[in-house]
Amino acid sequence: MQQTSPIRGPLVWRDMDQITLDDAYNQAAYAPNMDLILGRIATASEVARKTLGEPQRVAYGPSEHERLDIYRAVTRVPAPVNVFVHGGAWLRGSAAQTAFTAEAIVGAGAHAVLIDFINVGESNGDLMPLAEQVSRAIAWAWSNAESFGGDRNRFFVSAHSSGAHLASCALSRGWRANNLPPDFCKGALLVGGMYDLEPVRRSARSAYVKFTDEMEGALSAQRHVDGINTPLVLAYGTTETPEFQRQSRDFFAALKAKGKTAELVVADGYNHFELFETMASPYGVAGRARLRQMGLA
Repeated sequence: MQQTSPIRGPLVWRDMDQITLDDAYNQAAYAPNMDLILGRIATASEVARKTLGEPQRVAYGPSEHERLDIYRAVTRVPAPVNVFVHGGAWLRGSAAQTAFTAEAIVGAGAHAVLIDFINVGESNGDLMPLAEQVSRAIAWAWSNAESFGGDRNRFFVSAHSSGAHLASCALSRGWRANNLPPDFCKGALLVGGMYDLEPVRRSARSAYVKFTDEMEGALSAQRHVDGINTPLVLAYGTTETPEFQRQSRDFFAALKAKGKTAELVVADGYNHFELFETMASPYGVAGRARLRQMGLA
């Protein structure tokens, strides 16, 4: 019997119709265990906060959203610093909810800085305030590293998902807007991020993000590779959505074409959330890559 192909709509991005593209920017469509993993992460973050103790809560800007948590390493000498930018589709997430990422950093002898920032629901659909606040938080942590025992000469960034997108914006353009030196960041690990907003703009995410030409251009790090001076490790899982996989591959190719220092980590058999969960372990795919980049593996 001859099989019939599924009916597809008009192509809206490369070889994808609207439904396929929407699914490609919807992690739940490719991660049936999403809720299970997010539940584990929530529990692990609660345990981490109890184990590490209450973080130092600091304002890096004037608004109520501009706060960060500092988990200090137990050390008498200036220690490396890792700033983490959480994901959550630009809609959700917080420093407290991702505290599980801090424990391995502190255990390795570095300070973990987890930042909070406005979400796109609170900014009336505008991504620009998110990018500006993330850049400002990173700049604050570098400029004030000595105040919490950090070594600004060993300063690193890590991020996941939409947080990886925002971190890439900070590393490509935001550092200059905040008057940081080009080599302020010695390395960044970006896990499961988006680096060109054109296809995202065409997806269902446009229902809650009010994309504009200016936003798409300014916040697509792949279009500002010349401004990136930080060695980057890009990571994605082979069971993530096809677009999230392609985004990392294409960004890596763009970096290498410009002679930038970059590494691509492909995690076989991991989806978007499973790979993020490994950031908490010094023996996990993302966790090992982060500590290795910091010279702490």
